[in-house]
Amino acid sequence: METVIFAIIGLLGGVAFFLYGMNVMSSGLEKMSGGGLERALGKMTSNPLKGLLLGAGITVAIQSSSALTVMLVGLVNSSVMQFQQTVSVIMGSNVGTTLTAWLTSLVGSGTGANLLLDLIKPSSFAPVAAFVGILMIMATKKQKLRDIGTILIGFSVLMTGMTLMSDAMEPLTELKNFDQFLSVFKNPIIAVLISTAFTGIIQSSAASVAILQTLSLSGGVTYGMAIPIVLGQNIGTCVTSLISSIGVNKNAKRVAAIHISFNVIGTLIYLVAFYILDFIFHAPFLDNSINPFGIAVVHSIFNISVTLILLPFQKLLIKLAEKVVRSDKEAKREVLIDERLLATPAFALSECQNATKKMAEISFDTLRTSIGLTDKYSQDTANEILANEDVLDRYEDKLGSYIVKLSGKNISDTDSRRAAQLLHSIGDFERIGDHAVNLADVGKEIHEKKIEFSPTAQQEIAVVKKAIDEILDLTLRAFLEDSVTLATQIEPLEEVIDDVIADIRANHISRLQKGQCTIEYGFVLSDFLNNVERVSDHCSNIAVSIIDVASMNFDSHEYLQTVKSGDNNYFRIKYTEYRTKYSIEQI
Repeated sequence: METVIFAIIGLLGGVAFFLYGMNVMSSGLEKMSGGGLERALGKMTSNPLKGLLLGAGITVAIQSSSALTVMLVGLVNSSVMQFQQTVSVIMGSNVGTTLTAWLTSLVGSGTGANLLLDLIKPSSFAPVAAFVGILMIMATKKQKLRDIGTILIGFSVLMTGMTLMSDAMEPLTELKNFDQFLSVFKNPIIAVLISTAFTGIIQSSAASVAILQTLSLSGGVTYGMAIPIVLGQNIGTCVTSLISSIGVNKNAKRVAAIHISFNVIGTLIYLVAFYILDFIFHAPFLDNSINPFGIAVVHSIFNISVTLILLPFQKLLIKLAEKVVRSDKEAKREVLIDERLLATPAFALSECQNATKKMAEISFDTLRTSIGLTDKYSQDTANEILANEDVLDRYEDKLGSYIVKLSGKNISDTDSRRAAQLLHSIGDFERIGDHAVNLADVGKEIHEKKIEFSPTAQQEIAVVKKAIDEILDLTLRAFLEDSVTLATQIEPLEEVIDDVIADIRANHISRLQKGQCTIEYGFVLSDFLNNVERVSDHCSNIAVSIIDVASMNFDSHEYLQTVKSGDNNYFRIKYTEYRTKYSIEQI
C-alpha cells in the first residue's frame, strides 16, 4: 500500500511538471511566432489543404490542439470566421498534436550500451537544456533569444516531468496485482471510456499520452491495450472545446461539435474496422508489448489516417454539426473580441489590431461625412453620424477593457508596446467621432440659420477642408499599413493646419473690424475651426504612436520638440511643401 501511495504522489508531481513545462514551452513558441501563424486564421479561405496545413502549423507552434480549438470557438463567436472554415483547421490540429508524442517518446530511448542513445535520454539532456535556457534569458536582452531560452526551460521541465512519471511507475511494476490492474484495459470499450474520462479530467491529451508512454516502460502494456487507449485520449481532449462553447452563439457551438464528431467518428471507424479484422484474422502483434516509440507511432497513424479519411467529407461534418446544434431565434449578441482568445495573447493582440482598424475606418469616414454637412445638411446623414458615434463609444469601451486584460498577460516587449499604442489610438479615434458630431451640429446651425460666409471666407474654409482631408487620408493609411514613412508626413501637415487656422482667425478679425462679417457668423466659424484643429491634433497623436512602436528607444516628447524647433531637416522640407500647397492670403 505504501508503494502505491508514493507512486501516486510521484505520478501527480510528474504530471504537474509536465503540464507546467508544456505551458512554458508553448508560451515561448507563441511569442516567437509573433502571432504570424495565428493572424493567418483571420484570412482563411475555403481551401481545405491550406486550412489543414495552417491547423497543423499553429498546433506545432503553440503545442496544443485544445488551445487552437478554443481559439476557433472565439473567432467564430466574434464573427471573424465562419464555422465552416474551421473544419480543415481542426483536422490539421489533430495532425500537429502528434509531434508532442514523438518528443515524449524519448523517455524510452537509451539502452546503457550506447553513449549516443544514453545522451538523448531526458535525464541526460534536460538539465543541459535548462542550463542553456537560463543562460540565454539572463545573458541577453534580445527578445528572440530570451524566448528561445524560455522554450528550452519549458522543454526541460516537461522532460523532467516525464522522468518523474517514469520513476514513479517503476515500483508499481514489481507489485503482484499490477498485471491484474493492466488487464482491465484488455477490453477495448473499457479502455476507450477510461482514457476518455481521464484525458477529459486533466484536459491534455499530450499529458495523457505521456502517462501511457511511461506506463508502457513496465512492459505490461500491449498494442491491443494501447490502441483503444489512444483512441479514447483523442475523444477526451474534446472536453476543453466543449467547455469553451458554453455561453457562445450557435455557430461557435458548432465548432466544438465538429471537433467532437471528428474524433468520435474516427474512433468508431478504427474500433469497428480494426477489431472486426482482428476477430477474423487475429494479428499476433496485438499481444506484443509496446514501448513509448510504438505509442507515438500508433498516435500518429490514427490522427493522420483519420484526417485523410474524413477530409473529403467536410460538408457532411458541417451538416452533422448543424443538426446537433440546431438554429433558433436566439437574440444576436455582438461580440467584438471573444475573451477566449486571451488564452493565446499574440493572436488576441492581432485581433485587437483588426478591430481597431475597423474602428479607425468608421471614425474617419464619419468625420469626412460630417464635414460634408457644413456644405449640404441632411438630418438623415446627421442621424447616421450619431449612430456611428455610439458604435465608436462601444468600440472604445470594449476594446479598451480587452487590451488592459491583454496587457496583463505574458507578452513580448514588442507586443506590449503595440498594445499600448492601440490603447492610446482607440481614444483618439473615439474623440474624432465626438468632433464629427460637433461638426454635424455646426452644419445644422449653418442650415437652420441660413448662414452664408463671404466668398473670401468660403475660399479659406475650402483650403482647410482640403488640408484636413489629406491628413485624414495620411493618418488612416499610416495606421492601416503600419507605415512609419506615412506617419512622419503627418506632423508637418498638422503644423501647417494650425498655421492656416491661425491665419483664418486673423483674417476673420480683420473682416469684423471692417464690418464685412458678423459676430454670430464668427461663433459658427470658430466652432468649425476648433473642431478641425482638434482633429488634426488627434491625427498627430496617432502618427506619433506608430513611430513609437517602430522605434524601441523612441521618445515622443523629444521627437515633437525636435521637429517643432526646426532641428529636423525632413520636417522643414515637408512643412514648406505643405505650407505652399495650403496657403491663404492674409488680410
